[in-house]
Amino acid sequence: MTENLITTPFSAQTTAAEVLDGIDLSGRRAIVTGGASGIGRETAHALAAAGAEVTIGVRDPAAGAQAAEEITPASGPGTVCAAMLDLADQTSVHAFVGAWQRPLHILVLNAGVMASPLERTREGWEMQFATNHLGHFALATGLHSALAAAQGARVVSVSSVGHVNGDVLFDDINFQRHTYEPWAAYSQSKTANILFAVEAARRWASDLIAVNALNPGRITSTRLGRHIGDISNSPASFEANSADVSWKDIEQGAATSALLAASPLVEGVTGRYFEDCNEAGPHRPGVRRGVAAHAMDRQSAARLWQTSLDMLAAAATT
Repeated sequence: MTENLITTPFSAQTTAAEVLDGIDLSGRRAIVTGGASGIGRETAHALAAAGAEVTIGVRDPAAGAQAAEEITPASGPGTVCAAMLDLADQTSVHAFVGAWQRPLHILVLNAGVMASPLERTREGWEMQFATNHLGHFALATGLHSALAAAQGARVVSVSSVGHVNGDVLFDDINFQRHTYEPWAAYSQSKTANILFAVEAARRWASDLIAVNALNPGRITSTRLGRHIGDISNSPASFEANSADVSWKDIEQGAATSALLAASPLVEGVTGRYFEDCNEAGPHRPGVRRGVAAHAMDRQSAARLWQTSLDMLAAAATT
């Protein structure tokens, strides 16, 4: 973890529109997963308002088309369109990747599920890990050539402060032997989001692809927490009772994603973890901020990359 943390003039109260104020993204192409609602929608809106051509990956084509129409700027070069993308379905991910034939300047890995009851994909993968990490891993690696063709692309991996609660369970990623615990599975997937950024930054540096992860903060009024009420004995105080948590509206919650996606203030920055529009320091016990050492471990990052490749390869042969 670097001691020279990157800082910007922005804070937890800054909005995505303020981060991108005065920035011209004309001619840039962006993909935002989960862009039909929440901070994904606001990220797409801000990028399009700055002139980018944005594709939002969505599971519901009708909702995606409506969102795209609503957030496309009334004037200016930026546009928004929707495309089918179910991150828990590798066939859907492959179809999305196969349909993309142009250089890609910005990829925001935003979609996710949180603390859901136990559910498995058809491959037998635990749903949170499959959606939050494996789907995004397959998407990003599948789009690698398009990102490299942009000669200066950025990949943004949206994680969570929840990653501090647990590492990747390499001996039982899919909870086949461990008792399934929704928050443990969520923490694992969010740690994986950061480890992906660490290893992708290393592997893709020569392709001029910058990859960073972030904690958007605790966002009010999004669908991410829709499963929490389904869980008995859930930690209702997961973040709510901590004075260290950054509570934000959707416009503020999208700001760090916008910063890493397009701001010149972080040009060339890669393999790092941000929160509140600034690079995060190390996590300290009892504080709901910072990045845990296990999420920045380079050996774990390399191991996760290979494990992910192996899981995808095994699924492709069945």
